[in-house]
Amino acid sequence: MNTCYKFVGLASALLLLAFGFLYSTRSVSAAAEGKITGTIKLQGTPAHQRPIDMSKEPNCQKAHAAHPVTTETVVTGPNNTLQYVVVYISEGLPAAAASQVPSETPTCCQYIPHVMALDVNQHFKVTNSDPHSHNIHPIPKPGSANHEWNKSQPAGAAPFDVSWPAEEVAIHVKCNIHPWMSGYMAVVKGPTGTSDNNGSYTLSNVPPGNYTLTAWQETYGTQTQKVTVSAGQPAKADFTFKAK
Repeated sequence: MNTCYKFVGLASALLLLAFGFLYSTRSVSAAAEGKITGTIKLQGTPAHQRPIDMSKEPNCQKAHAAHPVTTETVVTGPNNTLQYVVVYISEGLPAAAASQVPSETPTCCQYIPHVMALDVNQHFKVTNSDPHSHNIHPIPKPGSANHEWNKSQPAGAAPFDVSWPAEEVAIHVKCNIHPWMSGYMAVVKGPTGTSDNNGSYTLSNVPPGNYTLTAWQETYGTQTQKVTVSAGQPAKADFTFKAK
């Protein structure tokens, strides 16, 4: 494996692979076209995100000299909105809706975003569009049906196709060569949403019904909330996490 400078240009994202452009079109009936929307906020002062020391990798440090990279364990936006929170239906989803698998294989070319949500058995392609080598090391929980793997992908290498067979919130992804690289994959059944830099999320294709929503954040853990989706009427569920 080549030296760490091979990650120049991707280190600012902190997480590799399928974390962008992931959400593919599902084939669903008109009855399933409900939505749940909301905003995630943080109450209190967020933890300071420490700058990442890349001095041992001069090329990485030089590439990010104008915009130093920080960790992303707690990322806030305007009015203390909270980014990278995964929201999913933890109770009440009909089996037919939960078992739908996307018909397309999304392709990703960057290490962003820091957190990704995807369906059980949803395929994604890990594509290195950068002129440097990379290393991907997801670590599922011990005893999980999801198996740990560790793959290197040099510049110009062909994409490799990956999926997860079981629900797990969330799978930590690291790099054995670049200790500053860290991210998560939340694997669930059914519709999911991940909050953006305004704290907003959307779950689409939700059938009418009564549900329990779970919101997961890597530092602050989980919260749950009951919500009802009526035909033709989007539901709304906001979450507030308290800073530690």
